[in-house]
Order: sequence, then structure tokens, then C-alpha cells
Amino acid sequence: MSDQLPERAKQGDVVFGSAADVPRRLLASWQRSEEYGVSLDSVEPVFTGTDDLGSLFFECGNEVLVDLHRTLASEPVSMMLTDADGVVLSRMSGDHSLLRALDDVHLAPGFAYSEREVGTNGLGLALADRVPTLVRADQHYAQNLCSFTCAAVPVIEPASGRLEGSVNLTTWSQSSSELLLALARSAASTTAALMLARTSGRTSRPTPRGRVFRVEVPRLEPGSGTVHSLSDGWNAAVSAAEGAMSTGTVVAAIGEPGSGRSTALAQAARHVHPRDRILSAEAPAPSDLQTWLGLWTPELGKAHTAVIVRDVDSLPIWVADQLAELVVRSRAQSALPFAMSAERFEDIPPPLAALVDTVVAIPPLRERSADVLPLAHHIATRARGRDVVIAPAAGRALAGFDWPGNVAQLTRVISHATSRADVVDVSGLPHEVLAGSARHLSRIEAFERGEIVRVLATGNPTMADAAHELGMSRATLYRKIGQYNIRVVRD
Repeated sequence: MSDQLPERAKQGDVVFGSAADVPRRLLASWQRSEEYGVSLDSVEPVFTGTDDLGSLFFECGNEVLVDLHRTLASEPVSMMLTDADGVVLSRMSGDHSLLRALDDVHLAPGFAYSEREVGTNGLGLALADRVPTLVRADQHYAQNLCSFTCAAVPVIEPASGRLEGSVNLTTWSQSSSELLLALARSAASTTAALMLARTSGRTSRPTPRGRVFRVEVPRLEPGSGTVHSLSDGWNAAVSAAEGAMSTGTVVAAIGEPGSGRSTALAQAARHVHPRDRILSAEAPAPSDLQTWLGLWTPELGKAHTAVIVRDVDSLPIWVADQLAELVVRSRAQSALPFAMSAERFEDIPPPLAALVDTVVAIPPLRERSADVLPLAHHIATRARGRDVVIAPAAGRALAGFDWPGNVAQLTRVISHATSRADVVDVSGLPHEVLAGSARHLSRIEAFERGEIVRVLATGNPTMADAAHELGMSRATLYRKIGQYNIRVVRD
């Protein structure tokens, strides 16, 4: 086991429930927390916002917790509802000192508390393993969570079996926790039952939200989590950003959505300031703007912090004005590394545009096709947590597509393809990717071309067998191959 893990993990003297396999769950979670680069000392904030609270899960879960709160109003217990990504949706408690302590570690609505974000904790481990979980005191990975005990139970949507989120009960570590898990189980079970009773025609889960505000600390190994040996176009953009940051100037990365403009800034910042924290933020939902602004003041005042603001062209002018004032004030006191990203420079709000010294253009993925397969391998490995094979036919399809959605689209495609297998083959790729980029195709044409490519690439069939599976004659198949400019390659 790595030397970076807590001493308690190396000593193997942890008591975590009564089942024989529970200690292994805890140690495995600690190991994952280390691999994620989570700090042992403190929880770093990841604010994503609470814009969408209209789901059936939130309606039912919050109703259950309100009833439970009436019963436990005088007890030092905080009741929380989180979504499937660990984002706290609601929190209630009658103990104000407990609420203040939870605020200090950002265990509050709008903040993400998944295992990947903050390491081993009750709700994070319950969501990761999808089983009821109790994490006591120093069983937490981050040291500043050790004053709490947390019990969490995942809530599964009854009809589809989809993970909706969790019910989490948190108390002081010195308080009795014997009934905490039982209460969480009861609340989760009641929530699922209410959802089943009200399930007709309701949307049960909101769309995933981005990371609106997060602080990244240096990884345990230099360059961890980055892709090396990419194209000259990408490397030139990163080098330009590095050069500007090294002289203390403000950088703006400009490029199409999903092209990796913020990633380029983060990579450059990590090279120039390898030991610094990187505060990364993007425009929040309108309902979270004031909270978002409130997060900046204490963070900008911290030493060794580089700041990247994503998609500043989405910020209202009054927010950009206040943020610019904060940045100018902080840079006057110290050389605060500051960068931003947008689609076009002219769309950056004037208060922030006035701060920019250097503009770096990030080329779209279609202009750096050599990056597609290295990125695909990287995305697949991160999604599965181990090496993933990309079949030759799938690799050709990926490299031949023009990726109008850039790296963001590639990430969605590869993440979906690796969700159930360790091999990415043509059967796991969408038809628009298999259709290629030779010319614009209608949706029907794209589907037809994709099916032909899939059948020809699966099992090396004869033309007769392929035509039979596709439901067409061999003559029609040959004509379609020519019409769609399909390159027939046998693996």
C-alpha cells in the first residue's frame, strides 16, 4: 500500500461495521482517494450549484427529510439529500454549531462530496459502492472530516433501477451513531416508496451539471491526469499559455466549445506553477451567481493559488465587473496567476477583457486529428480505471470523424462505449461516427452507412454474409460502399 495513505490504513486496525468485507471496502476507498489526488489534510471546495431541484427524487426525498427533521429537531444531526454525483441538494438541522462546522468543510447545498472530490466519506462511499455505509471519525480520508460521523444510503429509482442519489445523516464523531444508519435506511426506503407511488409521467433525475467551482491540488506524481505527446497544434497553444503565465500576464484561451481551451490553461498553469493550487470555475446558473461570487474572496486571498475562469463570455456584466475588481485587488497584493477562456475574445465582458495581456487560440479537434486516438485511449482508461483496447476498425472510425463537438463529444462517445466493456469496437460507437465525414449525410444515410461499417467490421464476414445481415443484395451492398466511400479493410 502506498506511503501516501493515512497511517491508520497501513496499520490495518480499522473497525468499520461488522461484515468481514467492510474493512476491505474502506481500504479500497482510501486507495482510490489517493489515486484521485485528494488531499489528506483538508477538503477542497467543488461548487456545482443547485439550479435544478424539480426532480421527483428531490421532491420525495426532501419531503421525507422534512418529516424526519421535525422528529430530530433538537438532536445534533444534519439530514442531507444528494444527487447521484454527490452534490448536496438540501440540508437541514436544528444544531447551529453543527451547521457552522459543516459550512467550514463545504458540506453544504451546491457542493460536490463524491469520493473522487473529497476522498472517503459516508455519502461518497455509499454512492461509489451503492450500499448503505457508515463512516466514523478517522475512517474519513481527509483529516478535517474526522470530527464527523456520517451514515448514507443510496436511493435507487424503483422502476428503472437507476441510482438517483443518497440520504445522508451526519453527526459529531463523539455522538452515538448506533441508530444513524438505521434512520438513513428508513429515510431512503421511504423516499423510494414515495417515488414509486408518484412515478407516472415524472422526470426522476436532472441532467448532469458541470463543475462550477473547484480547487485542484498538485497530483502525487508530476503530470498525473494529463495526456502527453499530442499534436504540434495543441503543444504550441499550451506553450504560448505557459510563456504568458511565466511572466505573470493574464491569458485568455479562445476556441470552439469543447475544444479543450480550459484544459490547455490548466496544463500550462500546472507546468508553470507545479506546487500551486488551481482554482477552476465556470459561469453558474443565474440562481447561484451571488453564492458563486461569495466563494471568490477567501480563495483569491490564499497563497500559491492560480485561477482559471471558464466560459467568461457567459457571465453577466455585473458579475464580470465584481470579479474583475476582486482580481485586480488580489493581483495588486501578490502576483496572482489568472487566466480565462471564451469562444471569441470580442464576447468577453469588457471588465475582464481589459485584464487580458495574451490571447491564445486553441485549434478545434478536426484540425488536430492526430490527437483523437491518444485522447480516446486516455478517456477510456480514466472511465474504466484500467487499460482499454480500441479495436482497429473503431480506431479508423474515430480518426476519420471530424468531431463537430470537439473533445467534449469524443469524451461522451468513448465514455459510453467503455461503460460496459474493456474493448472499444464499432458496435459501441454511434452511427454518426461510423458514417464518417466524407460529406454531409441525412440522418437516414448516416444510420445506413454506420450499419454497413459495423457489419463489415464485425467478424470479417464475406460480402454475401454481410449483404444477408443487412437485408440487401450483394449488388446493392457494393453500390452503397461506393456511394458512401466506405474503405473495406480486413483486420
